[in-house]
Amino acid sequence: MSKYYVNKFLYQVDGDPELLAAYKAEPAELVERWESDYGHWVNRVEATTWLSFTDDERKALIEHDYVKLFELGAHFFLTLTIFIAIYNDDYEQVSGPLAFQLEYASKLSHWLGKSYPTVAL
Repeated sequence: MSKYYVNKFLYQVDGDPELLAAYKAEPAELVERWESDYGHWVNRVEATTWLSFTDDERKALIEHDYVKLFELGAHFFLTLTIFIAIYNDDYEQVSGPLAFQLEYASKLSHWLGKSYPTVAL
């Protein structure tokens, strides 16, 4: 796993309203577009060819599987914030304030008392 690459995706998509909307609407298409158009750029002038998602990472990103992303070592804050941005309004309309955050905590509760996966590169 390239934790850097997954975390870069989460950070960049969460920070760009257009990418975020596309990720919510068509996750598979956005993951593919991000890899081809954005992912290979280290910065504005340097590109790389050695970074890519594993099949498990790509599947978890496409399925919005934040538990799997967490278990693969994606940074917990990045997974939380991007999926709050995607799901919070929908959840709040049905279940009230903090509904998504409570679900996130519940689905990761099996990690309580354990060392969570390292986010180190």
